[in-house]
Amino acid sequence: MTDGKLAVIGLGAIGSMALWQAARLTDSVVGFEAQTPAHGRSAVGGDTRLFRRLHLDPRFDPLLQQSERLWAELEAETGQDILLRCGGLYIGTENGGYIQQLLESVRATGTSHELLSRDQMAERYPQHNLREDDVAVFDPNGGALRTDRSVTAAIAAAQANGATVHNNTPIDGIRETADGVVVTSGDQSWTFENVIVCSGGWSRKLLPEPLLAQTQPYRVFLTWFVAKEPALFSPERFPIFVRLSGDHSMYGAPAVDGVTVKATLDMRPTPAERPGAVARELTSEEIAETMETVSEFFPGLYPNIVRSDAFPDLFTSDRKPLLGKISPGGRVYCATGFSGGGFKMATGYGQIAAQEALGKENYDNLDFLRPQRFTA
Repeated sequence: MTDGKLAVIGLGAIGSMALWQAARLTDSVVGFEAQTPAHGRSAVGGDTRLFRRLHLDPRFDPLLQQSERLWAELEAETGQDILLRCGGLYIGTENGGYIQQLLESVRATGTSHELLSRDQMAERYPQHNLREDDVAVFDPNGGALRTDRSVTAAIAAAQANGATVHNNTPIDGIRETADGVVVTSGDQSWTFENVIVCSGGWSRKLLPEPLLAQTQPYRVFLTWFVAKEPALFSPERFPIFVRLSGDHSMYGAPAVDGVTVKATLDMRPTPAERPGAVARELTSEEIAETMETVSEFFPGLYPNIVRSDAFPDLFTSDRKPLLGKISPGGRVYCATGFSGGGFKMATGYGQIAAQEALGKENYDNLDFLRPQRFTA
């Protein structure tokens, strides 16, 4: 006799969505969270994440479409405003690799977009101080996701559908047996028919050796600035943005609190020895480059960092997630290694993980995400 059909280990960005989706399929699902949902030291921290319908890799387009629909479903089911639909801007050198690759991808998928010249950008979005050769691609379906609100809403929806949640229960190990998967926390143990591992930077202790060699916890930091005229940086007037201009790069979100704007150096992850002990303070080099970049990009922001923080996430060697059963026919499913880019598609990833782990559906065209690319 088992303790349930499915255990979801880790209730962060992906785990909360997997729990929500699994609870739609069965009332025999249990979630385990090492601390409490959306706690401040998890990869959920930092108020917002970017939602983008445009992606450099066209293989993600179906998943982005699916995720967008599911974010709307989560909002409708819970009555929470989760996705601020403010649009998105992707700014870069006109003939540079970033803009050209993005245009090639979105033209292949037929995703709605608008190419803006430098003059059009300057007129429509004067908050951005552009270089002479900068252009932009506008994403009408982009926006900012409220991170803590989305995770707590998904878990509450799962519990309303019968899911059980164990908070402050870090999982020490999992072991497949003839009867299922034994899950242990201290001197407690449970047995489930199937398990989804989605504990982010803490997943490695639950992964087999071949995947350990392909994963590493990383530290990702975020920074915020005060707007001189906050109305100019409100969600109504300032879309999310990703910018790669020459040797400087940054991404960010509007002032969801009416005052501070998130503007962070684009993808500066650094290896972390332990996910629970990432350095929260910025280095002098990180501070200097951040302030230099903000000073150039945004004259309408005071260039002093008024808030910063750092969070752990699990990165894979190819920066693509691990999504699928660890071994064919096995009972352990992993949904981890999102490499700092999973939140926008968390609803889609959660649905796929729940459906596949419970044997309800198998998804095609995901070989580039399957763990077998490392273990075969």
